[in-house]
Formats: sequence, structure tokens, C-alpha cells
Amino acid sequence: MINKTVASVQEACEGVKNGMTFMLGGFGLSGIAENCIAELVRRGVKDVTCISNNAGVDDFGLGLLLQKKQIKKMISSYVGENAEFERQMLSGELEVELIPQGTLAQRCQAAQSGIPAFFTPAGYGTEVADGKEAREFNGKMHLMEYAFDADFGFVKAWKGDTAGNLIFKGTARNFNPNMAGAATITVAEVEELVPAGELDPNQIHIPGIFVQRIFQGERYEKRIEQRTVRPRD
Repeated sequence: MINKTVASVQEACEGVKNGMTFMLGGFGLSGIAENCIAELVRRGVKDVTCISNNAGVDDFGLGLLLQKKQIKKMISSYVGENAEFERQMLSGELEVELIPQGTLAQRCQAAQSGIPAFFTPAGYGTEVADGKEAREFNGKMHLMEYAFDADFGFVKAWKGDTAGNLIFKGTARNFNPNMAGAATITVAEVEELVPAGELDPNQIHIPGIFVQRIFQGERYEKRIEQRTVRPRD
């Protein structure tokens, strides 16, 4: 069985260059590849395009790359928690492509499946439809959307094995599984790395064939974006 383990996040990010397109998994601040993002900041790569459900917050997640002005373009579905993102977008410093969340997920999944394009009714009749081909199916208009074309995908899982098989936990499953295998190189960082064969095959969410590099991450902060609690009775 192929061993896809790399010794460090530095080795996992080998080949990252200026101007590349990255996919970054997670939902809000849940399940983001904290170690890989920190390494991208350390390397100082610039003019990159980031495909992510969100842009993090000002001092965490993709907000760290925005602070250093390393991102040229953001392709996202929700960006409402980042003041620096807003400033860069309104000043014209940052290109932004906002996509309906389901379309974003499907464009990732299409790339993962090797499907070049698909039709969806989401966004028809809005600005999202500008410049896109439209067709009618069963009496309803649909837009043609293209699969993403990314150089690196950075995903984060709860547990993985040396063959690249992954298990996600909770909300981290919202975009990480769709992005695994959707880029030329998928890098998976995990909280716990075990030998191949130790994971229950029935519990695996993403098979190792979709992963090229895997390593055990360190020092996860796991911030809560908005803490909501019920008042005491």
C-alpha cells in the first residue's frame, strides 16, 4: 500500500508558487487547515486565488493571508465576518467572485469527479447569470457552471491513515470532502495519523486515492466564530 505520509507541513506544501489557485476546506472556522494556512503565510506566496466557503476572520484562517495581501482573488459563498476582506473588496484591491453555496460545493465535487461542467437553476435571473450559458430543462431555466481548476487543495480531517484515508468530524464535513481530490494535489492535515489498516473501512469518508500528501498537524486553536448559548432557565 502506498504511504502518502510527509514529515512536516513544509514538505506537504512543496511546489506551492505565486499565482496558483488553492482550494481550502472547512466551514467558517470549523475544520480549516490551520497548519497549511500558517505555512502559506510563512512562505509569502502572492497573487493567489483562494476557493473557500468563507474568508475567515480578520486574524484567523484566510484572514491571515488577507492581512499580508497575498490573495489576489477570492471565490466564496459567504464573507460577512472579515472587515479586512470588506475593505480590500470595496477599494478594488481584491477580486471577488461570490457564488451560491450549493453551486460552490457542486463545482468542487464536479472537479473531484472529473465532470467539466453542469447545469443548475441557482442564480438564474440574477447577476450570477451574467455571461453564462442558460438552458431550459423540464420547463425551468438552468445555468451552466464549470468545475474548478485548482493547483492545490488543503483539507483538514480529524483522523487519517498513512494511505491517505480520511475521517472528518462534525461541521468539518461541509466542504473538506468535496475538495479532497478536486485539485491537482490534495494535502490533508489530520489531528491523528494512524497506520494503514487501523481505520474501520465503514467509517472512512474519503478514500486515500483522493489524497496525495498527508501529515499530522500541530497546535490546533479551533476558534469558535460566533458563540451562541441559551440563557439559563
